[in-house]
Amino acid sequence: MIVPVRNRRHLLRRALDALDRWLAWASRCRIDAFIALGRRIRAHYHPIAATLNCGLSNALAESINTKIRLIARRAFGFHNIDALIALANLTVSEHHPELPT
Repeated sequence: MIVPVRNRRHLLRRALDALDRWLAWASRCRIDAFIALGRRIRAHYHPIAATLNCGLSNALAESINTKIRLIARRAFGFHNIDALIALANLTVSEHHPELPT
């Protein structure tokens, strides 16, 4: 989903405000796990904010990784690793050669 820039800034500000509120709550919380998590998030606050600002994620890489794992499971009986590599290239890449009819 593509969000217009002015709406993205508004959503980013809302997300960071919600994170700030949660961090304030976590610092007052009496549960050690939440306190530790809040400290860890505070230590990485600027990279988290940059990720939200840029809208980047590793979703595409994880998707390709999952597809390749499924291909490797399907190709378990292949005698040659080249067949697995060729199958992965055909499935994941943008290259779609013409196949004989």
